Amino acid sequence: MDRALRSLKGVGEKTEKLFQKIGVSTTEELLRYYPRNYEAYEEPVPIEELKEGCIASVQGTIISGVYVNKVRNLQVITVTVADATEKIGIAWFNMPYLKNTLKKGSIFIFRGRVVRKQGKLQMEHPEMFTPAAYGEILHSLQPVYALTAGLSNKTIVKLVRQAMKEQTLHMEYLPEEVKEKYHLADDNFAVENIHFPANMEKLLMARKRLVFDEFLFFILAVQTLKERTETAKNEFPMTPVWATEEVMEGLPYRLTKAQLNVWHEIERDLQSHSLMSRLVQGDVGCGKTILAFLALIMTVENGYQGALMVPTEVLAKQHYEGLQELLEKQGVSSCRPVLLTGSCTAKEKREIYEKIASGEANVIIGTHALIQEKVCYKNLALVITDEQHRFGVKQREALTTRGNPPHVLVMSATPIPRTLAIILYGDLDISIVDELPAARLPIKNCVVDTSYRKKAYAFMERQIQEGRQVYVICPMVEESEGTDGENVLDYTEKLKSIFPETITVAALHGKMKPKEKNRIMEEFAEGKIKILVSTTVVEVGVNVPNATVMMVENAERFGLAQLHQLRGRVGRGKHQSYCIFMQGNGAKETSKRLEILSKSNDGFFIAGEDLKLRGPGDLFGIRQSGLLEFKLGDIYQDADILKSASEAAGMILSCDPDLSLEQNRKLKEKLGQYMKEDLQNMGL
Repeated sequence: MDRALRSLKGVGEKTEKLFQKIGVSTTEELLRYYPRNYEAYEEPVPIEELKEGCIASVQGTIISGVYVNKVRNLQVITVTVADATEKIGIAWFNMPYLKNTLKKGSIFIFRGRVVRKQGKLQMEHPEMFTPAAYGEILHSLQPVYALTAGLSNKTIVKLVRQAMKEQTLHMEYLPEEVKEKYHLADDNFAVENIHFPANMEKLLMARKRLVFDEFLFFILAVQTLKERTETAKNEFPMTPVWATEEVMEGLPYRLTKAQLNVWHEIERDLQSHSLMSRLVQGDVGCGKTILAFLALIMTVENGYQGALMVPTEVLAKQHYEGLQELLEKQGVSSCRPVLLTGSCTAKEKREIYEKIASGEANVIIGTHALIQEKVCYKNLALVITDEQHRFGVKQREALTTRGNPPHVLVMSATPIPRTLAIILYGDLDISIVDELPAARLPIKNCVVDTSYRKKAYAFMERQIQEGRQVYVICPMVEESEGTDGENVLDYTEKLKSIFPETITVAALHGKMKPKEKNRIMEEFAEGKIKILVSTTVVEVGVNVPNATVMMVENAERFGLAQLHQLRGRVGRGKHQSYCIFMQGNGAKETSKRLEILSKSNDGFFIAGEDLKLRGPGDLFGIRQSGLLEFKLGDIYQDADILKSASEAAGMILSCDPDLSLEQNRKLKEKLGQYMKEDLQNMGL
């Protein structure tokens, strides 16, 4: 039974608010708040075997007094610990109460990260246990959750245990034959073992079941929505027009063979008896935007309206300006574009709505403001969405229900192998633009460790002095307990203190208010901000041909497909561009993984190679793509489970299309809930 979080012991108003920040307000949501990673508590090692950069446990005796120092605003406590082989210094930050526990002669087990300070190894901020307490968790995997300031891992662990005890068992909703065929664990077993796995084997079983469920519900939802749109007839018949040929002739460059092939497919779709539903995939910079513009021109020349919907206001503005420039240069007078975004004033919106309703405006470019209730189209025949997965299914449907459903063209820069794309975008035909325009200079890449940072900063400064701009990508927004890795907020401050004041440094991340995000992106696009420190939100969103350097901190934390997409943000202008992948851990395997990026610029190849190099221990912590934010599943890494889930969905629906049989009753209930809650957040 799902209950409010407040019903748990120890949850007051303050704790409740902290949990709301991470999207948890009920016990069911708490149980579905899966660990981000696991700590493996292994046998303690001799101190002499400790290596820099690793996390390890040692058993030792405190052989010194307790020293307390103030460093800036940190209170640092240090002691020296020894075993039969060697001694080591240990430091804790802002934990004054430890003074009473750390007595000379006491024996503890310390577990923490080993770093090098002033030439010597020391252990920083370790957990400490009595040998007996450590014995209880030896060889176990302990969950590590994503946190927010003020919320500790211990609190989450305690409350998850409590919720598990009190929660009545879930009713199994997967039909028995599906579980048997795909060797899936029980739902209750999966939930318990994803939080507190007794060993790796049980963790993998639990994860397999939960990932299967995520994919299955997603596919069932897509199929349900597909049925609603599939029966639609093409009410907007089109014929080929000269204007598109003239525009292609007049371009300052020639379209690549791949672009021409895809354009002919789009042109053919728009003339067909049935509606177009096409996904155009291609790396960042392969020239998808010109194909979108050609499709809009063809639509308008046939007397209809077309809309182009993108994820950010800055990108909408850039597309709008790009289209206007093209129309002027090529002398196309039939297109009358308008730009509609959330930051238009009420008066501007009213005027734009009138133009759209009367048909005076026949190309509408904007963000999701395009599908708000007040927009009435006269004869919307084509909707193009950019990075489709950033828009919700419901939103796509909203456009479809205005009178007659329009043609749909989706642009995506995420390299998904065709077999997986067919499952994920079950209702779309797929085109691939698989060559880059000849004029583009290949990006120069390098994989380096943190000792290279000084050189990197000097290089960035030289580029900025030459008039260029720089992206710096960090894996986290703010410092969080239990994870090492650069975060946007602290890193921005750090760069401000390193670079001269004349170089403007600004931060950008997903927790900012949309207005603030917009302002920052605009200032970067205009060249006012020289260094933009950001999370992966820059993956979509803005075209800055003047940005020539991208430095990714803790590159090992990202999937290669995602790094490849991020890299596509530079190299868009006429200047040579560079990508510096900064590796936070010194592991050889990591270097080998990251080197793939230097070898190839083909997103499909990179994603495939990445998987070959990763073992089962890499299941957590590396996100392969920002695509379709599943909680646990990753479409690359879990491609086999995705295929099984697709097969199972087909099997279930072929026998029982509307899930009305008794054995599917629970599944139908769960799917209804999923479509109401989860799908909204997924974006499809």
